[in-house]
Amino acid sequence: MNAETFAEWMRRQGHQVIRTASSYWYDAGPRVLQAFPYHWLITPDEKEIRGLMLKHGIAALRYSTPMDFPNGMVSYHVVLHKPYQLDGLRSQARNGVKRGLEHFKVEQISFERLATEGWALQQDTLTRQDRLRSMTQQEWEILCRSAEGLPGFETWAAISNNELAGAVIICRIDDVFNVPFAMSHSRFLADHVNNVIFYSVSCEMLNREGVSNIFFTVQSLDAPANVDEFKFRMGFEPKAVRQRVDFHPLLNPFATPAVHALTEKLLQRDPSNPTLAKAEGMLRFHVEGKRSITEQAWPKCLPAQREIGAS
Repeated sequence: MNAETFAEWMRRQGHQVIRTASSYWYDAGPRVLQAFPYHWLITPDEKEIRGLMLKHGIAALRYSTPMDFPNGMVSYHVVLHKPYQLDGLRSQARNGVKRGLEHFKVEQISFERLATEGWALQQDTLTRQDRLRSMTQQEWEILCRSAEGLPGFETWAAISNNELAGAVIICRIDDVFNVPFAMSHSRFLADHVNNVIFYSVSCEMLNREGVSNIFFTVQSLDAPANVDEFKFRMGFEPKAVRQRVDFHPLLNPFATPAVHALTEKLLQRDPSNPTLAKAEGMLRFHVEGKRSITEQAWPKCLPAQREIGAS
């Protein structure tokens, strides 16, 4: 599978997809584009960015760049490399996997089953993260069914008594597996469903021929700050990157610390509002990304990299 297959998945969901010299882009919100594949680190020049915005009427762009790229908030990708074995995990995570394997069977399922039975898992996950308003059941069903038949796309689930307890969507792009969605139901958390599905599916992916690593996620704009802590406890690693949010030239004068502070206050009054949450995140990433790399508030998961960046 290559990036064009992922682009087809986006198109099937009804997204606008644009190809430029550096990347693919899709409409992650009204007049907002997100670069993909998510694991690519791109370095678009000003001409490419400006042309993309002006030609397509785009208000803002979000993308990941290398650490030595000018501007951009210090951020991270969550990744996993070989070797990945049970005895290499810390005792808490290792025990969680062992206990989870006593309760669940992990197997590949159809996207049709995920579309119907999986909504309960996705809905519960979004509720725990206070992001339920960010997706509807209809959107979820379209998302799942759009992957049916596309090479490189699979879905795996942890199953208990024939009931889905947790699930992931995975897709291979060249030599990297991506995990666009992972979800579970809170009724099964005490039985360590997340431990068993993350571990089992990660081993499955890394054992495939020609696979170099797994990309799980980029630091979120609006998810709780602790959303990735579980992944790190499971042995996944943060890779230091810079995330850039670029605004249209006409909007740049308004992308200021004062406007960000106002957006923060509005979000505090309506914390589950997905539009406000995304706007606050984009303004935060943009404003923070204008500061010197040594003056930024680095993510807590990157202490070692910070010392390197400051040297």
